[in-house]
Amino acid sequence: MEPGKFDELEGKIKTLMARYDGLKKRNQDLDVLLKNKSLELEEANKQLKGINEERNAVRTKIDSLLDLLQDISG
Repeated sequence: MEPGKFDELEGKIKTLMARYDGLKKRNQDLDVLLKNKSLELEEANKQLKGINEERNAVRTKIDSLLDLLQDISG
């Protein structure tokens, strides 16, 4: 095999390794982003659960007050 072919092969391997390193870094960045978004989603779900519980408590209180009003007027 000619020395020029070895140089060409070496260049291609180096290019592949650089691409691999870039993709590996991008994958790590995306993993961190996914974990952060998962934490944000978990927090949003907790807030939504609290809001729903509060809404249900208010609804129950309003129903109770409406029943009292109906008893007074009825």
